[in-house]
Amino acid sequence: MSIDELSTTISDMYRSLGDRPAFDAHLHPDLTIWESDADDLLTGLAALDALRDTRAAAATGPAPVSVAPEQVRAESWGDTGLVRYVLRARFADDRPDTCFRVTDVLRRDDTGWRIVHHHAEAVR
Repeated sequence: MSIDELSTTISDMYRSLGDRPAFDAHLHPDLTIWESDADDLLTGLAALDALRDTRAAAATGPAPVSVAPEQVRAESWGDTGLVRYVLRARFADDRPDTCFRVTDVLRRDDTGWRIVHHHAEAVR
């Protein structure tokens, strides 16, 4: 296993943002999620979809022109991986970038590396 595989998994996931099935292929169906805009621990893709739908309904202005991980640090122990990064969303207008500190725990199975726990914190 190469650390590059973990970093590539994360980069590939964000390149597919906007295509839920392609994005979700990088997520374990029973993943757990901590997000700055969710009060409780979310469990599973249905909970993630509900958060996505809430965000979409509350969105104002155009979507970001890019969302990409930066400062990626990855390591693994057998079939368990840990990736830490800053996720930056850039906008076409004069809005400042939005950034999150992210930690993802991944597990390798027959389909490859998939996120089993995602923790994102908005950076102010």
